[in-house]
Amino acid sequence: MRTRDRSTVTARDGLRPAPPLGTVRTALLVVDMQRDFLDPGAPAQTIGGLALVPRINRLSRAARRVGVPVIFTHERHRADLSDFGIELEYERVHCLEGSRGAELAEGLEVEPRDYHITSKRRYDAFQGTDLHELLRSLGIGALVVTGVCTDVCVSATVQRARCLDYRVFLVTDGVAATSRARHAAALRCLGHVFARLVTTDAVVAAFRSSPKGDPS
Repeated sequence: MRTRDRSTVTARDGLRPAPPLGTVRTALLVVDMQRDFLDPGAPAQTIGGLALVPRINRLSRAARRVGVPVIFTHERHRADLSDFGIELEYERVHCLEGSRGAELAEGLEVEPRDYHITSKRRYDAFQGTDLHELLRSLGIGALVVTGVCTDVCVSATVQRARCLDYRVFLVTDGVAATSRARHAAALRCLGHVFARLVTTDAVVAAFRSSPKGDPS
């Protein structure tokens, strides 16, 4: 009986093995950890969003120790509301330029060498910003994603990143949503074909153990 070449079987009938999470060509993307999504009574408050701050600090410290760039996105809107578009049909006014609500959460550790995407007007952090150009200039091919909201900006950003051929690792205990049900639903959908679901512990361990020259 004639057997098929193993490479043919793998390519045609199975999945191509994906590189593991490592430190080379990887960036940590922190999505919209701002007061209007986190503070009690905020217009777009998440469930458990403030509890993410220590975990994100742990992730960012681990990333910086091994030279993984840390990138913060900031949703910002004009004070005259002219750039909200139909978003105001779904959500209350939030993250106005210069407002306290647009500030990053209290206690979130930020260093001068970190990067910031400050022109984000839509849920997708790539839309109308220079995030893609920044990642390409840094030679990034994989993103570790954390922040808020799992069901809105995180979801939109992860899906766009995947469509741009970035390998995405979504930190399941490092994201929060507008409800527990939507959080669980978003993770279930994103974990199908858009991202690989990981934990904070797993990311920190991978950064610590990744050998120099890891191809991921």
